[in-house]
Amino acid sequence: RLRLAGIGIALAAVMAAVLGWYAVHWTPDRARYPLQGIDASADNGAIDWLMVRARGADFAYVRATVGAGQRDARFAENWAALGDAQLPHGAVHVFSLCDDARAQAANFVRTVPRDADALPAAVAFDFAKGCDARPDRADVLAGVQLFLRLAEHHSGKPMLLRVSRSFEKRYGLTQALDRPAWVVRPFFAPDYTARHWRMWRASSFRRIDGVSGLVHWDVIADDR
Repeated sequence: RLRLAGIGIALAAVMAAVLGWYAVHWTPDRARYPLQGIDASADNGAIDWLMVRARGADFAYVRATVGAGQRDARFAENWAALGDAQLPHGAVHVFSLCDDARAQAANFVRTVPRDADALPAAVAFDFAKGCDARPDRADVLAGVQLFLRLAEHHSGKPMLLRVSRSFEKRYGLTQALDRPAWVVRPFFAPDYTARHWRMWRASSFRRIDGVSGLVHWDVIADDR
């Protein structure tokens, strides 16, 4: 019995190793999603963007700002390096329900350079730790519309809405706002938005040369 138990434990360990390897190397089918890339932040540390491009990333999104007063510590570094690497790139603002929308837009405008060649910027919506505010839907939509009007005037392009499932369920942003959706779900394409998504964060467990640790891996929607 002890021998059988040992064999079982060994097989379980091998299976876990195989699944772990698969998880960090998996990407959606390139035949269906030819354009794939990453989104990153200061949490990923210093990034070798030339290596990331060489290893198959077609684009990158990098966090620029959070709420009304925070700037990503590596945004300027990442933005400049992405330009040098000639990797198409866009900026991300993380929206806070605890901060004034106008002040958030001002933070974004001060931080992100106006660049006609940049990808459309994105604004991310989720329930963040440290912010317990849950305003009424009408107030949230009004604030988001104000933010978009000011930020898009600066960038010159409609922004993507990266919306978590829980945030979309509560506030229905993609139903109310005519903007491309960026959805989040590991391994399985989600369908929680009111319209078909434009971008999908398919994994938060990807490993790629040029980045220390795990990264978010994203794909552009097919033409359905």
